[in-house]
Amino acid sequence: MSVLKIYILFAVLFSGSACPADAFDVNKKLGRGINLGNALEAPEEGQWGVVLKEDYFKLIRQAGFNSVRIPIRWSAHCLKQKPYTIDPNFLHRVDWAVKNAIFYDLYTIINIHHYEEIFEDPNEHKERFLAIWQQIAEHFKDCPQTVLFEFLNEPCKNLDDDKWNNLVDKVLKAVRKTNPERTIIIGPTGWNSIDKLDKLLLPAEDRNIIVTCHYYQPFHFTHQGASWVGEESKQWLGTKWTGTEKEKQEIKKDFDSAFEWGKKHNRPIYIGEFGSYSKADIQSRVLWTGFIAREAEKRNFSWAYWEFCSYFGIYDSDAGKWRKELLEALIPNTKTGVK
Repeated sequence: MSVLKIYILFAVLFSGSACPADAFDVNKKLGRGINLGNALEAPEEGQWGVVLKEDYFKLIRQAGFNSVRIPIRWSAHCLKQKPYTIDPNFLHRVDWAVKNAIFYDLYTIINIHHYEEIFEDPNEHKERFLAIWQQIAEHFKDCPQTVLFEFLNEPCKNLDDDKWNNLVDKVLKAVRKTNPERTIIIGPTGWNSIDKLDKLLLPAEDRNIIVTCHYYQPFHFTHQGASWVGEESKQWLGTKWTGTEKEKQEIKKDFDSAFEWGKKHNRPIYIGEFGSYSKADIQSRVLWTGFIAREAEKRNFSWAYWEFCSYFGIYDSDAGKWRKELLEALIPNTKTGVK
């Protein structure tokens, strides 16, 4: 029996996971989370400067986080032609990450991240996308309900509302064949934009779904100097967020919109990503981060900060210590020995 299977058996025995999950209860238990970004979502782990370590899961739990979101670039590790088989070595590495999250009592989200090809040509990659999820669903079907599936990070570009809704319907039916009680996370198009929630169509009969949105507003603040945005981001350097009433009201308006949508459709809301790039000044980052987290909590949104130990990160892996002000903005009165 594999190590992962042993941990799964242990977790199932002590979690009562044979009972159907309630999405609102699961969302509450996701609580305060962190993205383990720039690792398994890179073309190859380590290529973007992050290699996951067991200590990271322990540190995250000790700090008071309830969950981890593990972004994964499956599309770089499976065959391009039928049957689209996932590389067993890569699958073993994901097993290792899930095992550690289970061991440290963290709710765990695994997703498909950076499937850029499907954004450009949804029709060409639909079959491959479904095949990847069928393999993931089969492989992790015995995991406890503390492990959640998120179908696709930030659908965008040519994967428009109609194509995405159609794909969601197909992949949900496929995954439910092996995971009838698994809590699923699904977000709207427009890079999981709150503004696109009204375009998201979900099957009314499936209530075990959490809806995710990402939040990086004001973008000129959160992404100033971010090279992947383009040369224009250099012009935003020096942008501050000082918590003026106008700045706060803009965020509250967006969050109220998400709250009202969730209330109308009886769906829990998860802010799966929010964060500010390290080129912004630390005081602004701390103020913005703390405000986002508290406003989300006021509306019973769970959340996951982007991200743990890279350019947005709250942990300095080189120095082996937390960035104290950012951590405490997320987890006030954290019980960990913050250095």
